[in-house]
Amino acid sequence: MKRRDAVQQLLLDRGELLVVAGLGSTAWDCTAAGDSPLTFPMWGAMGQAAMIGLGLALAQPQRRVLVITGDGEALMGLGAFATIGVQQPANLTVAVIDNEHYGETGMQQTHTAHGVDLAGIARACGLKVVAFEEARNAIYQGVGPHFVVVKVEAEKIPLVLPPREGALLKARFRRAVLGPNADLD
Repeated sequence: MKRRDAVQQLLLDRGELLVVAGLGSTAWDCTAAGDSPLTFPMWGAMGQAAMIGLGLALAQPQRRVLVITGDGEALMGLGAFATIGVQQPANLTVAVIDNEHYGETGMQQTHTAHGVDLAGIARACGLKVVAFEEARNAIYQGVGPHFVVVKVEAEKIPLVLPPREGALLKARFRRAVLGPNADLD
């Protein structure tokens, strides 16, 4: 499967879904699917997407939250799965786009290319593992936390960059989540 196609399918008709986009390619893929103030792309915080998604899910329990991250970032932050499993946020789904490579550093193979089973790790931590075909239902209607691994081709594709300015991203996301009075807090 092509990574951009997979992300496009996950975000199709997303409505008010809150999205944390992992460092690098997953942020670019989310932007290619349609830049949105409801998407918070990670710039320079590899390994943190799942924990930021957890915090968002706990702070906004009435909203659906999706983390879209890569296998390299997921491997860097494996402890997040244990914490998500303990917290059990019903509104959180973590989708790992797994091309078995570190795309941002030269396409070296990740551990998933050598048999590391991210879905097995997530399951052992208490997340509900779903297949890609079930992911949209889990994201938009299911009781989580859910976890999906999406195996994709290792490919280099043109960049579609989200805004890079951290203060702008924070402000637009905060306003999108909390409304026009967000700046008054």
